[in-house]
Amino acid sequence: MYWFFSIIVVLITALIVILKKKNMLNWLPHYLWQQLSTAKNKTGPTHILFCFVDHYEPQWGKVNDIEIERARVDRWCQDYPAMAKKHVDSDGKHPQHGFFYPEEEYREEHLQKLANLCNQGYGEIEVHLHHDNDTSDNLRNTLNGFKHLLNERFQALPTDARTGEIKYGFIHGNWCLDNSRPDGRWCGVNDELIVLKETGCYADFTFPSAPSDTQPSKVNAIYYAKDDPLKPKSHNKGKNVKVGGKPWGDLMIIQGPIGLNWKDRKWGIMPRIEASDIRRETPPTKDRVDLWVDANIHVEGRPEWVFIKIHTHGTQDRDMDTILGKPVDDMFSYLGERYNDGAEYILHYVTAREMYNIAKAAEAGESGNPNDYRDYLLTLS
Repeated sequence: MYWFFSIIVVLITALIVILKKKNMLNWLPHYLWQQLSTAKNKTGPTHILFCFVDHYEPQWGKVNDIEIERARVDRWCQDYPAMAKKHVDSDGKHPQHGFFYPEEEYREEHLQKLANLCNQGYGEIEVHLHHDNDTSDNLRNTLNGFKHLLNERFQALPTDARTGEIKYGFIHGNWCLDNSRPDGRWCGVNDELIVLKETGCYADFTFPSAPSDTQPSKVNAIYYAKDDPLKPKSHNKGKNVKVGGKPWGDLMIIQGPIGLNWKDRKWGIMPRIEASDIRRETPPTKDRVDLWVDANIHVEGRPEWVFIKIHTHGTQDRDMDTILGKPVDDMFSYLGERYNDGAEYILHYVTAREMYNIAKAAEAGESGNPNDYRDYLLTLS
């Protein structure tokens, strides 16, 4: 029997090493708890709210060649509408792309092209930022300046229908929201959630980030996070957005699906991490789409509205054939065929802003067709 127990110890030790290497011990407990406890108590069809957000970086790879940047942006302006116009949701809308554009890579000509693309009905522009060793005051000035620039020159950002304030959605560069990397790199601001709230951020769309060590322990959720200005990674926990609830803390976090893909196993044994990322190495297969739906991300008390947010880095050359080519084209076809029959499922392509609006509508107790709430609080001029 000794040999048997020795093998068990070796296997357990190897598993722990693998889990630590992939930073899974942080988020796996909450994920497993969800798998055991989540119940889908709903009636009627499930509305699928599908949102595609992009860390859109024309200068990716620190290129020092404006022609390379232009070629990347021009390819998007040519190839994306050619693909997206072939697909429509239940509301007659084409797939919507969220261009989260980095403040530090600002070029007016790129943004003007993207604004024109969005004005044709293919998406919206939001805010992305890479920074390091920053301060709260500098971050506040940076975000306020970029917000006003995007609004004044491109009319890109929404306004709050109640206050008229310019608002924006946010993705943090290098996944390091609220100084969440253990070594403190690529942020530096422990009160970042507070600064985001003060400057008009309506929600964060950064996560999931697995296998990065920046991945929060709370997963597959739409929730509010409260900032502790003296500590990093305050969004590691929070309170779920729920029907009949009230805003809490400092910022809404809208996460994409994360989990274990048992249909794609390393060495034929270990399930791979599903982290909602689309690129050449991780194309959007039918099995992955099904996993996104099964993650069952929703506002608590409104399980018939399922939120799916996936992400990519759309200007990385090695991935553009995937994102603008057959793999993503096939993904949209599968969504239309499997998840838009009008009886079991109803598909809605939404922007980040619309996803937030619909979450807030659910919180306020609204029900029925989420298409009615795309402009619930935040509207584009």
